[in-house]
Amino acid sequence: MNALTLRHAHTVPAILANAGENAATKFLEFFAARIRNLNTREAYARACAQFLAWSAQHLDDIRLITPMHVAAYIEQHPGSPQTIKQHLAAIKMLFDYLVISQIVPVNPAAPVKGPTHVVKRGKTPVLSVEDARTLLDSIPTDSLQGLRDRALIGIMLFSFARISAVLGMKVSDFYENGRRRWFRLLEKGGKHHEVPVHHKAQDYVAEYLEKAGFEPNKPLFQTFNKKQPTGRPMSRSEAYRMIRRRALAAGISAPVCCHSFRATGITFYLENNGTLETAKKIAAHESPRTTKLYDRTDDQLTLDEIEKISV
Repeated sequence: MNALTLRHAHTVPAILANAGENAATKFLEFFAARIRNLNTREAYARACAQFLAWSAQHLDDIRLITPMHVAAYIEQHPGSPQTIKQHLAAIKMLFDYLVISQIVPVNPAAPVKGPTHVVKRGKTPVLSVEDARTLLDSIPTDSLQGLRDRALIGIMLFSFARISAVLGMKVSDFYENGRRRWFRLLEKGGKHHEVPVHHKAQDYVAEYLEKAGFEPNKPLFQTFNKKQPTGRPMSRSEAYRMIRRRALAAGISAPVCCHSFRATGITFYLENNGTLETAKKIAAHESPRTTKLYDRTDDQLTLDEIEKISV
């Protein structure tokens, strides 16, 4: 388990420790063995820690928790509907594992329903075509760090790639297959997703690697120390800070984030008569409904219609 998960899970809550040593072991095992995605593990660790801390105010043994307790916790939770649903999912998953492990007889969260939460449009900021071009063209390419930053943004924009998948790439994940280049991305659930490389992204990455001279097994996007690559892959927070810095330098005031380029690329693609089903495949989404959240092609149409209201 990583440091964040350890902070939430390694100190076993007293309410669970009172159920015996095996209960404590199974609690830690749940996070270490059953949740492979690091982001999900961190989120679920926080959710379970908060629930168990709340429960300890009313009970002294996890085996005494009932559906009424879980329902009461959900009812008083101050978070958004989306956060509450995530917390309930984490609680249910934890207790499922504790039932299988014979720590508790039944899952007290199983009959509890969360709030209704329907999302039809995402909130991720999307760049205009002009801003996207301005950002890419504004990045200086006279240094390896500048070439790195342009290549990283280019992959996300032209391949709809998640930031975690891009930062997990090795040099060998930019490879030749037949007459063209491909990207190999490690997506959620440990699945490899391969996508053809857009010619602009290919130029960005090729120019970066030509100057970097990295070995095939090295991280594609590395941190720098005194303008020299360290061999250590960039973290998501480092990538975010870089993107904010580059956006501000380009005069872009919108709150651009790592996910903005995924949403921007999908929107551009659909505006150019791309299909939602193909966009789903490129983005490695499980459902076109998820892809549709990134689509902003109706925004201008809606504004034009509103402006017809003449007073």
